[in-house]
Amino acid sequence: MSEALQAPLILVVEDEPKLGQLLVDYLQAANYRTHHLLRGDEVLDFIHATPPDLVMLDLMLPGMDGLTLCREIRRFSELPVIMVTAKTEEIDRLLGLEIGADDYICKPFSPREAVARVKTILRRVQRTTSESQKDSPLVVDEGRFLATWDSQPLDLTPAEFRLLKTLSQQPGKVFSREQLLNHLYDDYRVVTDRTIDSHIKNLRRKLESLDADQPFIRAVYGMGYRWEADVCRMI
Repeated sequence: MSEALQAPLILVVEDEPKLGQLLVDYLQAANYRTHHLLRGDEVLDFIHATPPDLVMLDLMLPGMDGLTLCREIRRFSELPVIMVTAKTEEIDRLLGLEIGADDYICKPFSPREAVARVKTILRRVQRTTSESQKDSPLVVDEGRFLATWDSQPLDLTPAEFRLLKTLSQQPGKVFSREQLLNHLYDDYRVVTDRTIDSHIKNLRRKLESLDADQPFIRAVYGMGYRWEADVCRMI
């Protein structure tokens, strides 16, 4: 199955094995892909390596607590986060600007309610993305191998075109060099991480020649690159 047709991936971070497995079972029954982690200090590495579509994050975790994790996630991603907590006094902080969680569920809760919250947030994210795409100045036409910014064509190499498509479809998401290399070539040639840096430099230069005021692509130290402008409109 192609990546575009895969079901959304939900990361469940819950140190109570039975509760975590219960959530996994219900999410899988609703046709979501899942991954379950028991420790907070394993979460960031997993997100960077295998970015999920949503995280269900317990507040109290060994290794790193949920509040700290949510803050760290917000430093590099707008990934939807549902906090799971037994501490009702923490709710204002969970949903406040300080933390940036998208929703919360209080223990004890119904697994069906949890699945319903997941569906609601993913629909909202999809709707917001679709609305952003309608007015995007960036248009990527795969059929004609053409990209434009504000109707101005970009003269791109095949590698630059694939990088632009990959980054701009998920603005705010940090892609590692390894992830970008996986999207770069069809012939499995052996290349180094610095190949990505060179292509990114050239792509950024071409984009900024059309609009110097846009940030476009930003390097995230020790991690990779992320798209800073609007999401692209694919045609």
